[in-house]
Amino acid sequence: MNAKLNTVSLPWYREPWPWILMSGPFVVVIAALFTAYLAVISNDGLVTEDYYKQGLEVNQQTARGHQAADLGLAADVLPSDDGKHLRVFLKGSQGFIPSAEINLRFSHPTRSGVDQLITLRLDDSGFYSGELSSPLAGRWHVALEDEKLKWRMVDEWVIEKQPSLRLQSVGNGNTPVEGSVVRSDNTGR
Repeated sequence: MNAKLNTVSLPWYREPWPWILMSGPFVVVIAALFTAYLAVISNDGLVTEDYYKQGLEVNQQTARGHQAADLGLAADVLPSDDGKHLRVFLKGSQGFIPSAEINLRFSHPTRSGVDQLITLRLDDSGFYSGELSSPLAGRWHVALEDEKLKWRMVDEWVIEKQPSLRLQSVGNGNTPVEGSVVRSDNTGR
């Protein structure tokens, strides 16, 4: 009563299970090759070529922030309704003499290709005015400085959350407070 089973053995490449098991590693190899291709052809915009030089300038920029605190500077950055023009009202402590032009730099945190530097000119109403090359949206690092690079105020501005930006240096006498900028969203950072 032994019944012979009539089984035909197929070669391994005709069976489905070896192909199913090999498909996982094959997909991983293809994905790794594609990732390597993207890494080779893409530009990493976050790494600057002159990082060492920029590191050496940190002390100079800190000194400019302290100078802004010594002058008691505060500025309000006000965009126009169309988003193409900016007005800045700059005030300082007694004895501060405003210059005819100041520079306002907008730096995007991750895309340096969209950064903007605007030269603002003092008008008769006491405001500095200038025009953007393109409207701003999103998060930006903002730096306001004089044309002689003696003082500087910096902050971060999220355009959709804050209709205007207030830059304010703080300090008592010649001793600036650490972080010498008061944020306009009242977080105090």
